[in-house]
Amino acid sequence: MDNKGQASAEFILLFGGIMVVVLLVIYMYNNYLGDLSGEIASKEVNDFNNELQLISKYFK
Repeated sequence: MDNKGQASAEFILLFGGIMVVVLLVIYMYNNYLGDLSGEIASKEVNDFNNELQLISKYFK
């Protein structure tokens, strides 16, 4: 029959499945980086506030 057409269709399905997995991984990694940057920013703000509090005692 038409074995070339079947092989092409299977290749397209395989490639599509791989693309779906790659897109899901990129989406999850993007969310991970967003959460991580929020934590880093929060830590930086807390460190900055702590330093300001330490310095503020010299201005009272």
